Amino acid sequence: MKNTIRLGAVVAVAALALAACASAPTDTPAPTDNSSATTPAESIDFKACMVSDAGGFDDKSFNQSGYEGLVQAAKDMGLDTATAESKDATDYENNVNAMMDAGCDLTFTVGFLLGDATLAAATANTEAHFAIIDFAYDPAVDNIKPIVFDTDEAAFLAGYVAAGSTQTGTVATFGGMNIPTVTIFMDGFKSGVDYYNEVNGASVQLLGWDGASGSFTDDFDDTTKGQNLAQGFIDQGADIIMPVAGPVGLGAAAAAKAAGNVWIIGVDSDWSLTTQDAGYSDIILTSVMKNIANAVYDTIETTATGSGFSNEAYVGTLANGGVGLGPLASAVPTEVSDALAGIQADIISGAIQAS
Repeated sequence: MKNTIRLGAVVAVAALALAACASAPTDTPAPTDNSSATTPAESIDFKACMVSDAGGFDDKSFNQSGYEGLVQAAKDMGLDTATAESKDATDYENNVNAMMDAGCDLTFTVGFLLGDATLAAATANTEAHFAIIDFAYDPAVDNIKPIVFDTDEAAFLAGYVAAGSTQTGTVATFGGMNIPTVTIFMDGFKSGVDYYNEVNGASVQLLGWDGASGSFTDDFDDTTKGQNLAQGFIDQGADIIMPVAGPVGLGAAAAAKAAGNVWIIGVDSDWSLTTQDAGYSDIILTSVMKNIANAVYDTIETTATGSGFSNEAYVGTLANGGVGLGPLASAVPTEVSDALAGIQADIISGAIQAS
């Protein structure tokens, strides 16, 4: 069973302690209206909005990717936009409610952790439309469109690449929080390592995840935690690490860079591009990519100029290009890269189960 289906069974996130008041407090960022910066000569009467999770829109990961889709849609279609950047979990409910006050026609909430806040706003504002990234409700909610991704499919490919590229025989992964949208990456990665071992008679060891438990930093913000956890894996011999932790993953990249002989596998976006300014692009083996920007853009286009709003889930897969593997570093052996097309075809056909 796909992890995207299991997501639908989770309606509440126990870790959240969301504030109950309906208006944004003074220390919560007010909505940022971006319409004057993005509206072209011709525009349409539609306002698309977005609320980030605590990683912020410059997280080099899924918040940033979603924001880029919003900005591009505004530029191409002449939309008004508004955004609210959350600093921590207590901002979520207030920021989503602020989008209602801003008159948004479609509000995107970015991340599993906004599941409760989005549902509360949708229940209180039944005429408003929402789309939530990395969360689905069971039963479905009439005015919320889930945008979810079978990232285990792409992570399987990354696990195969890691197992086929390691020089030490040990690879690792860790998560920011133990939630389904994180562990789906780790499940796929483990399956890919296991598959490499099976078909090649190898015994590559995976640290950080055994399919049921593993290593987590318990947040998406503290890069020091990511650096320390990655260093622990490096000390155990890991030379390839996949952090599934948003900005915390940059801490792992710092540890890998300092070690000098360790590779990082990025997640959500192409880290060979998004980490250039940070100086890590030369240690990115590949990336497990979710094409969130495309999903956001397409949802806006359909809702604003096409058939209108639908609460039918968008599911990104290898088959529809919603997920995929980023560019491979030259350290990946040719025989490993050559095997990927066939493995991908078998995942799409169902001959290989990604997790």
